[in-house]
Amino acid sequence: MTRRTLLAGAILLASCAVLAAPKSKAKPGALPRYGMLVFSDLCVHPDSGEFGGQRITLQRFAEVDTILYEYTAGGLSWPVVASDVTIDPRGQQFYFTVQPPDEEERTINAKVVDNGKAVVLDGGYCGDESVPMRLPLVTDFGRKTGTCRACPAPKIKQEKEEEEKPVLDAGSTRTAGL
Repeated sequence: MTRRTLLAGAILLASCAVLAAPKSKAKPGALPRYGMLVFSDLCVHPDSGEFGGQRITLQRFAEVDTILYEYTAGGLSWPVVASDVTIDPRGQQFYFTVQPPDEEERTINAKVVDNGKAVVLDGGYCGDESVPMRLPLVTDFGRKTGTCRACPAPKIKQEKEEEEKPVLDAGSTRTAGL
């Protein structure tokens, strides 16, 4: 019986050690290796009631990663299955290729930000390259879709100041005050 007790004790000790061992987690802000994530900035235009924005559904399996891409073109498009899905090994960024119907093929690059709470897509938003396209991670699938915000006013370059500056004659050798 002593032998059985020692064996049971050893098994119990080993199982406790396994349970207490630190779990290897993905780095903060990295995409998990398995599962499904949805990044979306979909909203409803208050005047027309139509959807606006984009949605990326990333499905990570052991064999392959897949992406369903949806965007607006008046109404919400049918999902487009992406090809050439590539996710960097650290899970910090990914890119994929889509070819929407009647459009050219394009590659979309997404960078994971805010500890995995959002992705930022290459390119500009509202026709302004300085405003990035940011798609937050969807965690509440039952929430009501928000109202679209108007694009920010374009930045006006100060052309008037440039016109008022005196033009220097490059060929002049005269110094002011002489």
